[in-house]
Amino acid sequence: MEQTPKQDTDNDNDTATLPEVADNRDKDAAPKAASTPREGEIELAADEPPAQEPLPLRVNRTRTGIHAKATPSPEADLADPALYFNRELSNLQFNIRVLEQAKDTSHPLLNRLMFLLIFTSNMDEFFEIRVAGLKHQIAFDRTDPGCDGMLPSKVLDEVSRITHEQVERQYRMLNEDLIPALEEQHIRFRRRNQWNNAQKAWVRDYFEEEIQPVISPIGLDPSHPFPRLVNKSLNFIVELEGKDAFGREGGLAILPAPRSLPRLIRIPDGLVEPGYTEYVFLSSMIHAHAQELFPGMKIKGCYQFRLTRNADLSVDAEDVSDLASALRGELLARRYGDGVRLEVADNCPEALYTFLLKQFDLETRDLYQVKGPVNLNRLMEVIGDVGREDLLYAPFTPGIPKALKGDNSLFDAIRREDILLHHPFQSFSPVENLLAEAARDPNVLAIKQTLYRTGADSNIVSSLVEAARQGKEITVVIELRARFDEADNLQLASRLQEAGAIVIYGVMAYKTHAKMLHIVRRENGELRHYAHLGTGNYHAKTARLYTDYSLLTANETLCEDVHKVFQQLTGMGKQRDIEKLLHAPFTLHERMVEMIDREARNAEKGKRAHIIVKCNSLTEPKLIRALYRASRAGVQCDLIIRGVCCLRPGVPGISDNIRVRSVIGRFLEHTRTFHFHNAGQPETWCSSADYMERNMFHRVETCFPLLDKKLAQRIRKDLDTYLVDNCQSWRLESDGHYTQLDAGDAEPISVQETLLFAYAAKA
Repeated sequence: MEQTPKQDTDNDNDTATLPEVADNRDKDAAPKAASTPREGEIELAADEPPAQEPLPLRVNRTRTGIHAKATPSPEADLADPALYFNRELSNLQFNIRVLEQAKDTSHPLLNRLMFLLIFTSNMDEFFEIRVAGLKHQIAFDRTDPGCDGMLPSKVLDEVSRITHEQVERQYRMLNEDLIPALEEQHIRFRRRNQWNNAQKAWVRDYFEEEIQPVISPIGLDPSHPFPRLVNKSLNFIVELEGKDAFGREGGLAILPAPRSLPRLIRIPDGLVEPGYTEYVFLSSMIHAHAQELFPGMKIKGCYQFRLTRNADLSVDAEDVSDLASALRGELLARRYGDGVRLEVADNCPEALYTFLLKQFDLETRDLYQVKGPVNLNRLMEVIGDVGREDLLYAPFTPGIPKALKGDNSLFDAIRREDILLHHPFQSFSPVENLLAEAARDPNVLAIKQTLYRTGADSNIVSSLVEAARQGKEITVVIELRARFDEADNLQLASRLQEAGAIVIYGVMAYKTHAKMLHIVRRENGELRHYAHLGTGNYHAKTARLYTDYSLLTANETLCEDVHKVFQQLTGMGKQRDIEKLLHAPFTLHERMVEMIDREARNAEKGKRAHIIVKCNSLTEPKLIRALYRASRAGVQCDLIIRGVCCLRPGVPGISDNIRVRSVIGRFLEHTRTFHFHNAGQPETWCSSADYMERNMFHRVETCFPLLDKKLAQRIRKDLDTYLVDNCQSWRLESDGHYTQLDAGDAEPISVQETLLFAYAAKA
């Protein structure tokens, strides 16, 4: 996956160049209309010369064109369920691709462990939200199939089958591959039967001093019913024999592991071999000394388990007068939703796990017996604690565009030209610095911003607080319902309100998912507007982990559009007349369908036509049908869909001209970018929205055009690099499975490494 740079390049905002790959194709030969293009290659219509000299691309010379039109019967039903993949099963396929990274030795060892743990985290959320939703549909007899035609009960059966297979693979990878590989690097996880005498004494002291004072065993009898256990908490079911001090016969007890204690404890250096780092699990300590918690009783068995609950929040717009108060109540309820999954140790007897299933009203298909800790997420602590940078990705410094170097004021640079940042390859600090400068600048009169996932202690929020205290007009639209960030958002809302900012919670029935910043500044006696628009969140940490675009602009029309969207969010009134931006839930979906259909019309006229869509998920049926129509007309459709994709490529007569790939690598692919050839007048858009129903119809989203042609061309070059990646890409097959692309004898091209070389700061 690593690439060796061939030449040094400057970090220019507009013209960053990446190493080219030799192109040995015959550029004068006319492609055959009915031939199938090679991966990373797009055909050019034989009878149509290029409208202009093609731009040099980073890693290839890809030119757009039309393909052979499909010849299906006119009655082809594009709503046929056979043309759609199930959303939940596609989601599982994405998680499987993440898990596959754990066995990919091109990743450093600790990063392989990280991918295995991310799989655990992803599956936790999948059960908390998606599986919980399926169970809810079945419970309330809402069994209408989706566009794929599958009933919820059938989907749940398939989810169970696939997940059991993958969880078994996950623990096999951990036990047979990763733990031995870590031990070779002198990183060990000590089991109870491996402790020496000194370690046993240390464990006993730790148990007596740290665990025993805070643990509360719960015996089960008529006066001690089964306890209400917190979502995803570590617990033990204990089988007892004998009589206690009150004469009660032994039976079963529950041991909830104290949530205040770490699940993984590092053994002091003096108790391990020199040069080794060793850990012991909290569960092992509790197992070893469980007898001391039940004096005079005989422990026949002690087995760990973890219950996953429904964690989706439900707030009824008609019954809520104060969204913040309602969410605080729902956050408490989230910890105790209905059970959806039970994980137990693989040596737990059938009688005990059957008892637990009954307690949580679960079926056998909801049971997962695992060979190892039931809470693998806690292993993530090792990655930061062990101090082995040699087992992690090489660090890098995000680049700063040349356009931002040399100016004392960011306002001067942005006023001169639009500036495009590609995170994490380029730094997020210009966005933070712009807000910090605006907070201090006496000429700045007002700041408006949306916040979705940010964190209450971020530099962004600190600048907004400072600006409010300086007496500026600060308006912040906070989406309280950002899943699993609700508590943080409630906290930052309170912090901003205390500073004097106006805090709005958006529109009750629509999540505010747009990423916008608007600044009003007095310059030479007139008001000047500045804006930031992005595909990601205002979160500095994720800006180092997620790929996203940021646009800093002083374009009058774009800034006015942003201003109007804010007015619509904070006030009331009819839909605003917005000139350049596309705006969900009003214009975004309709215009996307129109632009796809426009490519189809151009192809039918024999014109060059090409669509590139890069986003996280593709599920919305009308957009999928529009892409099918484009494919039938001969439009080459290249879709870079990281996660869920319900479109089925490669169906004869329907989607012959559609290729779908997913890129999984060091960084989480998060950019939402849409490119349309438009008969030689290309349009390139970036968006906060995916091609999903919720984004198009149930959220406030923005989609912004790249009006500067140099910036639009730069994004097109980025997209072309994605289309020739042969290290991190997976191709979606027509049967729903993904095949990882292999460079074979060709030069390996890793898109993320290539972009790092192009944009990150050079040492």
